[in-house]
Amino acid sequence: MATAKTDFKDYYSVLGVSKTATPEEIKRAYRKIARKHHPDLNPGDKDAEAKFKDLNEANEVLSDPDKREKYDRFGQYWNQPNYTEAPPPSETSTGNGFDQYGDFDAFINDLLGRSQRRNSSDGFRSQAPAPDTEAAIALTFSEAFHGVQKRLQLDTDTINVRIPAGATTGSRIRLKGKGRPSPFSQQRGDLYLTIELLPHSFFHFEGDRLVCNVPIRPDEAVLGTEINVPTPDGSVTMKVPKGLQTGQSLRLRGKGWTLPKGGHGDLFAKLQIVTPQDLNAIEQECYEKIQANSSFNPRAHLEEIKL
Repeated sequence: MATAKTDFKDYYSVLGVSKTATPEEIKRAYRKIARKHHPDLNPGDKDAEAKFKDLNEANEVLSDPDKREKYDRFGQYWNQPNYTEAPPPSETSTGNGFDQYGDFDAFINDLLGRSQRRNSSDGFRSQAPAPDTEAAIALTFSEAFHGVQKRLQLDTDTINVRIPAGATTGSRIRLKGKGRPSPFSQQRGDLYLTIELLPHSFFHFEGDRLVCNVPIRPDEAVLGTEINVPTPDGSVTMKVPKGLQTGQSLRLRGKGWTLPKGGHGDLFAKLQIVTPQDLNAIEQECYEKIQANSSFNPRAHLEEIKL
């Protein structure tokens, strides 16, 4: 007679959420913790690898309403395909552990979440669909922009996947028939990969917009200039009109992120006026003359401010 597993995992504790957590709270908790323990960010760290595997397992169960209901109901017995005993009776049980069911077969069917039919030649045959599998994969900006081939390890299986150009954080890729096999039919479900972009030193996303922060000198902001700006496809020359302020953005059309249907979106260069710290003698003299002769008062509007 088979025995139940003793290495029961509290999936709520694994994700750091309460048992009343909403699907959105579970999703946010998984993304936050999974990124921290992703093997790509912790090369050679076996503890992080084990933690990441537990996180994927917990997310797969708790993000599926049917699996979560069985997990909440049966605890460690929720997914034991070879388990042939009912869970230990509670204090209010009449003794057999499945009093609310017509017979033991009905209890097992509910426990495993499957429907079964009798066949004279092969006995019970599971009708349960193969489960889908969720996993996260971290990409550099370069890999996501250009597209990349990746080799993934799912349990004991090695999976090769081509990620097309233009993926962003939150993008999902479906690999049909590459998920974990069903414990009943051995058919494989689908594997869904969620993309996470690793931070870049210059580019970042604000919503769907690719943005970069470009420093300029005070004189360049006042008089206007032309400057070189890096883009994902190489450096370009950008004209800065005179009189721009810190925080204003200039659009570089067609110089942004790869679009799924081809071409590129726009890049937004956000200007930041940077004050020089070490002035030479000529610069010091010029700034002193500007200060002494300037009629511009950027704080004039403050004179009308009152409580």
